[in-house]
Amino acid sequence: MSLVYFLFAQTLLFAIPLMIVALGGMFSERSGVVNLALEGIMIIGGFAGVFYLNYMQSNDILHGMPLLLTGLLISGIVGILFSMLHAFAAIHLSADQTISGTALNMLAPALGIFIAKTVQDGMQNVSFTNEFRISEVSGLSSIPVLGDLFFKNCYFTTFLGIAILIISWYFLMKTKTGLRIRSCGENPQAADAAGISVYKIRYLGVGISGFLAGMGGLIYILPISTEFTCTVAGYGFLALAVLIFGNWAPLRIAGAAFFFGFMKTLSYTYNSVPLLAKMSLPDTTYKLIPYVATLILLAFTSKNSAAPRADGVPYDKSKR
Repeated sequence: MSLVYFLFAQTLLFAIPLMIVALGGMFSERSGVVNLALEGIMIIGGFAGVFYLNYMQSNDILHGMPLLLTGLLISGIVGILFSMLHAFAAIHLSADQTISGTALNMLAPALGIFIAKTVQDGMQNVSFTNEFRISEVSGLSSIPVLGDLFFKNCYFTTFLGIAILIISWYFLMKTKTGLRIRSCGENPQAADAAGISVYKIRYLGVGISGFLAGMGGLIYILPISTEFTCTVAGYGFLALAVLIFGNWAPLRIAGAAFFFGFMKTLSYTYNSVPLLAKMSLPDTTYKLIPYVATLILLAFTSKNSAAPRADGVPYDKSKR
C-alpha cells in the first residue's frame, strides 16, 4: 500500500502543473486563438517566480506561505504580459498563430538566460530554498486513506490546482463571459452579430491562458528542483497534448493530465516499481514512456476530437 501512496503523491506533483497549463490553453483556444506558446510562457513565468523567490530569500524579506502566494502571483502576471505578445500578433495583426507561438517558445529561454547571466554575473541557474513542502496538515492528515494521499508531504499548489479546475469549469460553462469565450471560438461571426467584441474576448482568453501557464511554470519547478535553468522539459507541449486528448473540456483535461502525470511518474520512479525494475531496460526507454503514450493516445483519439474554430475573421476595428 505504501507504494500506491508514493506513486499517487508523485503523480500529483506532475499532473497538477500539467492540468493548470492545459486549462490555460483551453481558454485561449476556446476563444479562437491557438496558443502554441505555452512552453515559452511556462519558462518565462517560472523564471520570474524563481527569481522573485531567490531575491526575497537572499535578503530575508519574506518567507513561507506569503512568499509562495506572491511568487505565484508574479509568475502569473509575467505570464500575462508575455502572452500579450502572442495575442497582439495573432489577434490584432492577424499573424500566423503557429509562427507567433513558436517565436515566443524560442524567445523565452534565451531571454531568461540573458537576464540571469546579466544580473548574476554570468551565472545561468537561479536557485531558491524549498520551504514550501507541507509535512502534515493538522487534523486532515488523520483521515483514513485520504489523509495519506492528500494531506501528508504535500504542497499548497495541489489544492490550488484543484480549486483552479473547479473555478475554470464553472467560469467556462456556467457564466455569461464563459459563454462568450466559447461563442467567439466556435462561431465568431454570430458573436460579432450579437454585439460581442470578438477581439476583446480573445485577448481575455489569451490573458487567462498566460496567467495559468505562468503560474504553472513555477508550480512545476517547486517540488522537483531548487534551481531553475530556463527549461520545463517540454511540459508546455505535453500540456497541448493533454488539451487535445481532453477534448478542450475542463474535467476531461483533468483526467488526461492525471493519466500523463502517472506515465511521467513511472518514467522517473521505475526503480520503485518491482515489475518495471525487473525488466532492466535502459533509462532512456523509461523516460520515453509519457511521450510514447501521448503519441499512441492522440493517434487513436484525434478523429473524435472537436477542436474549436480558430479562424481569423476581419471585424470592424471600432469594436476592438
